[in-house]
Amino acid sequence: VLFVCLGNICRSPAAQAAVTQRRTDLPLDSAGTGGWHVGKPPYDPMKEAAHARGLDLSILRARHFAVEDFHRFDVIVAMDEQNAEDIEALRPDGAITPVVLFTDHIGEEGMSVPDPYYTRDFDGCLDLIEACADGFVAGLTQP
Repeated sequence: VLFVCLGNICRSPAAQAAVTQRRTDLPLDSAGTGGWHVGKPPYDPMKEAAHARGLDLSILRARHFAVEDFHRFDVIVAMDEQNAEDIEALRPDGAITPVVLFTDHIGEEGMSVPDPYYTRDFDGCLDLIEACADGFVAGLTQP
């Protein structure tokens, strides 16, 4: 499973950590559609807010979404519709990996996980990410 947001320093690393906290057996990664922060750790205010909830982002480093990701992952989970569109624009011929929104897993199709880098609402973002992580994991365990 690959989680994708814009810069890979707030939402997608937090989503990766939240799902990892719930299911340690899943191969997970995160990436950004923009490459500005490649190699950098998650944004400090997000790391601090996540740490307060027991989510460890410290080992994660930003990377840029790559076309090869369509072949490396079973599902690509976007944090918002713009990132989903940007991912789809890179889809190579023959790639069948689904691209879904994280909020689809809580019955909120078309809803975005707001970017706290801009909104400054790190706790609100994490509330939504944790709800989505619960829904995502529940969906994996149903027959």
